[in-house]
Amino acid sequence: MNATKLECATFRTRLLAWYDEHARDLPWRKDHDPYRVWISEIMLQQTRVAAVIEHYHEFLRRFPTVQKLAVVREASVLAAWSGLGYYRRARMVHKAAKVIARELDGKFPASADGLRELPGIGRYTAAAIASIAFDEPVAVVDGNVERVLERILGERLAREQLWVTAEKLLDRARPGDFNQAMMELGATICTPKAPTCLTCPVLQLCTTRGEIAPASKALRQHKREVHYALDCRDGKVFLVQRPSDASLMPGMWELPEIHQPKNGATPTLTVRHSITITDYTVKVWRVPCSGKGKAIALQRVPKLAMTGLARKILSRAGVLARFNSKRESGN
Repeated sequence: MNATKLECATFRTRLLAWYDEHARDLPWRKDHDPYRVWISEIMLQQTRVAAVIEHYHEFLRRFPTVQKLAVVREASVLAAWSGLGYYRRARMVHKAAKVIARELDGKFPASADGLRELPGIGRYTAAAIASIAFDEPVAVVDGNVERVLERILGERLAREQLWVTAEKLLDRARPGDFNQAMMELGATICTPKAPTCLTCPVLQLCTTRGEIAPASKALRQHKREVHYALDCRDGKVFLVQRPSDASLMPGMWELPEIHQPKNGATPTLTVRHSITITDYTVKVWRVPCSGKGKAIALQRVPKLAMTGLARKILSRAGVLARFNSKRESGN
């Protein structure tokens, strides 16, 4: 890093003092339990914090320990994950839980190297768990940390340079707090657009003050219109299941996709939904369905492993409302 030892020490002191005072009150920060840290880190990958909190609470309600998670069916894990997307994460969480429960006597490896041996845990996640749960002095690099480092230095860094720089800057006495502080700074102040530099605790040490040329042009979003049938009657809703060998969300339940009806009718519901670089306009039609699929009792639906879009449609249509309210009230 192009900074003197004094500057690094000043950076650490200012950042940690800011974090101690301004860190968001997030549920996974209540303790350093490696199981809870792990679940939160996996959920937060490619997902906004606001979208994770409710799922995090519900997931831990269903599976409060790694042993409980290890013994349930994969379909139950996918159902609890429904709405978070990127379902491979849930499958890897389930596989890793089985390894921890059956081969490691329910104990998590206490080092980043040991954690990387588990299914679905890469370099970043291993370092995050090891530093936060076990105080191992290892740095993390995610999108937030990358942005903070490059703005401070005023230059683009290759991937390995980012990790080396993060390691040099790491506060080795409080590695978990420091890593979370770096990510917090990037998420709340040093944001991708319109960073609030005047409130930044390390403003005087920053080279760019938020200005740095973009690495590349953002991918252009594609737009697509799709149509789905909502056949809900006699206390049941008609759903179809994706093939187990599907490349995207295998085994998940969803509403049947149809061609737009040509009878001049208007859709019952229109929702917006985005997946990676595609923005979907989703039109939902109340029409009868038959053929491949299954009419499923409404009380069973919340327990199914459904696609996020299917759950969104059923929620907006009011199909899930009374069952969700019962679950929330504990009935």
